[in-house]
Amino acid sequence: RTYATITKEQLEITSTPQWRPMLYAVAFLHSVLQERRKFGPLGWNIPYEFNQADFIATVQFVQNHLDDMDPKRGVSWGTVCYMIGEVQYGGRVTDDFDKILLNTYAKVWFRDEIFHKHFCFYKGYIIPDCKTLQAYNKYIDTLPLMDTPEVFGLHPNADVSYQSKVAKEALETIVNVQPKDSSGGAGETRESVVYRLANEMLEKLPHDYIPHEVKARIMKYGHLAPMNIFLKQEIDRMQRVISAVRLTLKDLRLAIEGTIIMNENLRDALDNMYDARVPSVWQKVSWESSTLGFWFTDLLERNAQFHSWIFNTRPKVFWMTGFFNPQGFLTAMRQEVTRAHKGWALDSVVLYNDVLKSFKDDISHPPNEGVYVHGLYLDGGSWDRRSSRLTEQAPKVLFVPLPVIHLYAVNNHDNKLSGKKQESCMYICPVYKKPGRTDLTFITTVYLRSTVPPEHWIMRAVALLCDIK
Repeated sequence: RTYATITKEQLEITSTPQWRPMLYAVAFLHSVLQERRKFGPLGWNIPYEFNQADFIATVQFVQNHLDDMDPKRGVSWGTVCYMIGEVQYGGRVTDDFDKILLNTYAKVWFRDEIFHKHFCFYKGYIIPDCKTLQAYNKYIDTLPLMDTPEVFGLHPNADVSYQSKVAKEALETIVNVQPKDSSGGAGETRESVVYRLANEMLEKLPHDYIPHEVKARIMKYGHLAPMNIFLKQEIDRMQRVISAVRLTLKDLRLAIEGTIIMNENLRDALDNMYDARVPSVWQKVSWESSTLGFWFTDLLERNAQFHSWIFNTRPKVFWMTGFFNPQGFLTAMRQEVTRAHKGWALDSVVLYNDVLKSFKDDISHPPNEGVYVHGLYLDGGSWDRRSSRLTEQAPKVLFVPLPVIHLYAVNNHDNKLSGKKQESCMYICPVYKKPGRTDLTFITTVYLRSTVPPEHWIMRAVALLCDIK
């Protein structure tokens, strides 16, 4: 469809031999950038509306560049890649990791090799050596109607993610159009189902935190220690969630009994709980989750970590998924390490990490410095425990649990760390709270070893997720 807009005059507008291959490469890039949107977060963190104007502007730039080119020096690929990745298409891109992906496409596909016969975007997807527009269109007609995700640089499993996304949207639509009235048949009514569910949840709901007890424990541990300040803030937020859930469930039971009026919030809670979804009033003070069951299980597990930490001892391995503010947790750790080293300044201290070969149950004691973190899942890639390297996903295995990560802080005042990263083949992997990859769910980046260049994993859209539900 993209190449159909090319005219015969446009194809023959310049006599330079680089023109036709570069024109075809720009058309192929435009198609890939648009088609990646269907894969959701694996395609783009934000679905951008790349359109024909971007394509026309890029083609015009390539034509002007070739017209002004010195034949002895050849194409200035640095200029071409910059204009594509930062201006023509990059001007629309607002997410940092989407910008990295776009620049990676430009770097991998726009180089001298595209003029060689052996060059291909993917197996079977070459730049044809044609003389006429009809010949190009005839070659394009021979390409598969349904492109494999590998054409876009993704793993074949991305197609499974896409099909799951389509099915989930269809099922959600079906649920949303179901009638909300009470059942008139012999079966259990909506109200009785939710009433029973409310009773079960109230029985399992954790007890409230007593402020003076929490304060006494924090004072005992050291109320000025960064980690203890972070713990106090997390417990305060957890208490707000517990209070909101308890109040809603008690009022909902009274409303179903007819003791109080069923207001808008209680009606929303009843409808959502019956559909196994999280009521809006709870989600505002807590976290996103796909179902009510997963959300309530998260609440119990998060609370268990906080309760054990405050009333027993600091965890050997932290479950970072269970924090409201994981960035605050990492900042507190950096402050803790900085204070332990005389002469270190917080501004020059940066996060670094090592992926261990052990899982949570194999850890017997905490690290001397930094923290151990578990519960992260690899999306878009897999992990070889033996060699501690990134590897390709197994077929139909979408998420792979990562072993325990040792997160610590190093003093980068002399920029020694940047050289260390460049020496070894490292992929800078983003970490997100949820499968939806946005600035709001972004936490940090970690360094994962690899045997292939990082561009491979960038195009694979490999990321670490705290929660896959």
